[in-house]
Amino acid sequence: MQKQEIKEAFDLFHADGSGTIDVKELKIALRALGFEPKKKVVKQMIAEMDKEGIGTVSFEFFFAIISVKMGDKDEKEDILKAFKLFDDDDTGRITLSNIRRAAKELGENLTHDELQEMLDEAVVMGMEK
Repeated sequence: MQKQEIKEAFDLFHADGSGTIDVKELKIALRALGFEPKKKVVKQMIAEMDKEGIGTVSFEFFFAIISVKMGDKDEKEDILKAFKLFDDDDTGRITLSNIRRAAKELGENLTHDELQEMLDEAVVMGMEK
């Protein structure tokens, strides 16, 4: 997404011509750009950047939010792609046999215990989130 496209979206939602948008307008603009923001998160974002307590944000702040959100979206897409490479049987889970297959394809000669340890570590990491 280009900066100009983001600027156009911003301009659509500050109808009063003030050059700033409020919480409601920010939430609508984020939705229009394909994000699903929670009202609480939007309020928190504005509070962090709105040092004067006005309750609105400028285009520069809006652009910063979109840049971060785009990065998050790309990261999630990358993780999902990696997951799908392991989940070759489309079960929605990564099993020991999925890891064994991937290791063989990569030329890794791992023991059953090493593979199980990898799976166990991934499960623990998932529970910590």
